[in-house]
Amino acid sequence: MNLLIFEYTSAMGIKDPALTAEGKAMLRGLACDLECLPASYLISKNIDVIEGSRCKPIVIGGAIDEWISNNISQFDFCLPIAPEEDFILCGLTRLIEKNGVRVVGSDSDAVRICSDKYLTYNILEDVVPVIPTHRVAWEDIGLYGQGISGTKKVVKPADGVSCSAVQIVDSEDSFKNATRKVREVSSLPYFLVQDYIEGASASVSLLSNGKKAIPISLNQQNISTENGVIKYNGGKVPMTHPLEDEAKKIAKQAVESIRGLKGYVGVDMILGDDKVHLVEINSRITTPYVALRNMLSFNLGEAIVQAVQGQLPREFSLEREIEIQKTGNRLHLKVIS
Repeated sequence: MNLLIFEYTSAMGIKDPALTAEGKAMLRGLACDLECLPASYLISKNIDVIEGSRCKPIVIGGAIDEWISNNISQFDFCLPIAPEEDFILCGLTRLIEKNGVRVVGSDSDAVRICSDKYLTYNILEDVVPVIPTHRVAWEDIGLYGQGISGTKKVVKPADGVSCSAVQIVDSEDSFKNATRKVREVSSLPYFLVQDYIEGASASVSLLSNGKKAIPISLNQQNISTENGVIKYNGGKVPMTHPLEDEAKKIAKQAVESIRGLKGYVGVDMILGDDKVHLVEINSRITTPYVALRNMLSFNLGEAIVQAVQGQLPREFSLEREIEIQKTGNRLHLKVIS
């Protein structure tokens, strides 16, 4: 097997603290997990990220999409990790598919659906409990904002990633301020407004072969709010909660309802007192991977490759509890038990 792995922020040399800490950690983990394969290559402008790995590094000087167009045909498989914003992951996935290389991850059509959270909502609203979501065009900001007074809403990009520009608003002024921040990070002609749901922020990590999905763990998300701005600070894997079984059931239903979701998939949720609400689906490897790979009774990176080939693990166990701590451009793992 000739496998190419790349993580977008590392491959492009992007220095955004909100993204690079998680991206580098995921790339390091994959480099270790997949060095068991006979021929694995990683693209990164930061060689120190993968120093010591048996995987062979490739350094590129230009844009990653141009490099892929010219070189991807040398490989049998490609595992891409990239943000959904501006449909970056979707475009790269389509480029890989176009060149006849098998993607170790979700199909481009599935990525397209999950990259636009309103499309995800439309598909899943009759399948699982989702948060009521409204799509608002930029020209309707003034009209829509008049109806926001004293009731909490969440304003977010339809194609955002890692809590980017996600904000809680409760007045017309805070709503307008939030839309300005969203417009800075999104190129879509609309944004989303969701009902604010009280509860614990969580995610479910799953492996999927495109037809069947297996929940691996429920994960706690450490979310903070300052002046209405929501920030992701890490979390804990696994998470214990009275609604754990229900959350895993809903995540499984959601992933199996979107054709083409494969490999590792993350589902974000809000766990209330007595109900689970699905927030969004990430059609890619997410941050809990860096903890899970140290906890599972099997090689998670290898299992992702096997999943897209149709094979899912039958039995597994989580052997410890790990806290993910994110501060600035650093990501730390702390073993709790």
